[in-house]
Amino acid sequence: FQLLLPRISYLTLVTDKVKKHFQKVMRQEEVSEIWFEYEGTPLKWHYPIGLLFDLHASNTALPWSITVHFKNFPERDLLHCHSKDAIEAHFMACIKEADALKHKSQVINEMQKKDHKQLWMGLQNDKFEQFWAINRKLMEYPPEDSGFRYIPFRIYQTTTERPYIQKLFRPIASGGQLHTLGDLLKDVCPSAITPEDGEQKTQVMIHGIEPMLETPIQWLSEHMSYPDNFLHISIIPRPTD
Repeated sequence: FQLLLPRISYLTLVTDKVKKHFQKVMRQEEVSEIWFEYEGTPLKWHYPIGLLFDLHASNTALPWSITVHFKNFPERDLLHCHSKDAIEAHFMACIKEADALKHKSQVINEMQKKDHKQLWMGLQNDKFEQFWAINRKLMEYPPEDSGFRYIPFRIYQTTTERPYIQKLFRPIASGGQLHTLGDLLKDVCPSAITPEDGEQKTQVMIHGIEPMLETPIQWLSEHMSYPDNFLHISIIPRPTD
């Protein structure tokens, strides 16, 4: 079964057709909670699809071949997702956390419930205009600030047991110059930076591309965050062939 899926959505949000397709040939007693796996790794549904692809399969040929499971849910590896409400709750929690970092929660707290719902419906229905009409406000800052208070980011590595790295990082240095992606990595994940005389062992991926390390982190946060307002950065081993 093949599907074209948005990188910015979540697996459990876009797989009703998958369920319908496979349930036709399954006995009802064999069907419990749906989950996904790639080459032996259960895929975390609360990570956006694009992040999962960058992390686990960015150097493989498309289409991305995922195995769908309907039983033997891996309790130790995955959170349960009983309904779309669980995805919405996770998504909104991320947006609120990001706004706490960027604006001390002032923007999200001034919004009404219907604005929160519009953000979610825009993502769920893959309607950019509907989403951006509200999200635009979350990406603004007072002109005198020249950037957000802190940058909402998470750094993921497949080579470690830790789910991700996240800490407070300002977009502007104390001297007034813009911090770059390279500055962030040096501070938070120095192993991702190639020594000057060494060969490049890792790739730094955001949305399927390798941004230049000189890119200002404020610009990345405004233009390359996922809909949950976080920069999801994957550090993966560089292919050797």
